[in-house]
Amino acid sequence: MMYYKDHLPPHFHAKYGEYEIIVDINSGVVEGKFPKRALRLVLEWYELHKEELLKNWEKMQKGDPPDPIPPLE
Repeated sequence: MMYYKDHLPPHFHAKYGEYEIIVDINSGVVEGKFPKRALRLVLEWYELHKEELLKNWEKMQKGDPPDPIPPLE
């Protein structure tokens, strides 16, 4: 998930049960704790959709709604 007009750097949040991480869109650096398998899946999705994530970040900074990004299949 992303939040409108959130702080820099561009990032997204991921939650899994009681776990939460923040992923820097430009660098892929992860803050927080996640189970290893779930983290691998989030990072795989991130690699596939990095450009879309950056576009959505820019849109949301302007207050525009993000475009949907498909989940992993």
